[in-house]
Amino acid sequence: MRLFSRPLSPITRRRLAAFKANRRARYSLWLFAILFVISLFAELIANDKPLVMHYEGQWYFPLAVDYPETEFGGFLPTRTDYLDPFIRDQIDSHGWALWPLIPFSYQTLDMQMRVPSPAPPDARHWLGTDDQGRDVVARVIYGFRLTVLFALALTAGSTVFGVLFGALQGYFGGKVDLVGQRITEVWSGLPVLFLLIVLASFVQPGFWWLLGVMLLFSWLGLVDIVRAEFLRARNLEYVRAARAMGLPARLIMWRHVLPNAMVATLTFLPFLFTGAISTLTALDFLGFGLPPGSPSLGELASQGKNNLQAPWLGITAFLTLAVMLSLLVFIGEGLRDAFDPRHRHATATPEADHA
Repeated sequence: MRLFSRPLSPITRRRLAAFKANRRARYSLWLFAILFVISLFAELIANDKPLVMHYEGQWYFPLAVDYPETEFGGFLPTRTDYLDPFIRDQIDSHGWALWPLIPFSYQTLDMQMRVPSPAPPDARHWLGTDDQGRDVVARVIYGFRLTVLFALALTAGSTVFGVLFGALQGYFGGKVDLVGQRITEVWSGLPVLFLLIVLASFVQPGFWWLLGVMLLFSWLGLVDIVRAEFLRARNLEYVRAARAMGLPARLIMWRHVLPNAMVATLTFLPFLFTGAISTLTALDFLGFGLPPGSPSLGELASQGKNNLQAPWLGITAFLTLAVMLSLLVFIGEGLRDAFDPRHRHATATPEADHA
């Protein structure tokens, strides 16, 4: 409990004040957080199943249980298609159903369309449908969530490996640093995108497969930053004193050097996050990313390219990616300025500095 009740240090309060003073970064963080939280409840917002049903005196929860069609007057013991006009009439005649705001999931094919796909926006499909008759709004919501979760996992894994490798190089120096530099130089020279395309021709890409392969290369961007911070801090007086007192190297690195190194690392994370989103989108656009049918923003952009007669596809993909990446860049700029000692005093208020 003492850990969580510990008051913030003056320098941390100044950094928070500097970030709050940057209104563009602050509003971008709030807007991105709101959009991400909304996307976490995608199944409750866009789904082809009712949230709850009351049919012939009984309660049903289609989101949690797959009911057979015979339960609602159908003829086959298969999974119920709640968008079937016959099933809809049965439910309306013998009870009621509470539907999500968007009655389509990301993979739902609308079989009741009166125009060929891709269909333009209307009251049924707010942003139209893609070339397979799937609702674009639903695919954007699910695709946004999948993209952000992928970027979060990749950024977290890259941070762990990048900080660990850079810390070992910078703290021990000498041959460890020399060998580590040669490894990173060779590894970073490999064409990541082409390797992913080649590997995709042998293995069916998936979420975890793509995450593992991209993690092999994405951590390289943090190594130089962490290495430089550890090289600078390892000869400072408090580190030398801790070493002279016999404190193990792992504790010195963890307690005394790493907190200072993480300052520069945190300012780089939003840009690493943005790079992960761009790479996944590019792979999906080229057809070497997530499996077919996945809610992918890159696949939506590819459909916009292949269906120029349906401009709503390309415009939706562009605006979604533009807003997402712009918000992340604004957040990264705010963090960079907040942790920059030369910029912080210009943005933080005097009251925050004396708090």
